[in-house]
Amino acid sequence: MVKGTTVIKNKTGLHARPASDFVQAAGKFSSSITIRRVDEEDDEANAKSIIFLLSLGLCQGEEVKITAKGDDEQEAVDALIALIDSGFGE
Repeated sequence: MVKGTTVIKNKTGLHARPASDFVQAAGKFSSSITIRRVDEEDDEANAKSIIFLLSLGLCQGEEVKITAKGDDEQEAVDALIALIDSGFGE
């Protein structure tokens, strides 16, 4: 299991298009991937589900933890953190 943290940088947070981009990127990996706010242990979402991701309502400035478990777990966490850090091109 690999974990990583980052901060949501884009102004719209993980809503609509950025969430779709995130889910699409997560879907490229075989590992099981979750995302949650760092300070909320119980509020975790499947990173491959747009519905669950949007239900978190992640906003700019929030710190998130991404966890992956599987054959490509390190690559998955690195890629998803890089995507968030890029601000989704905004």
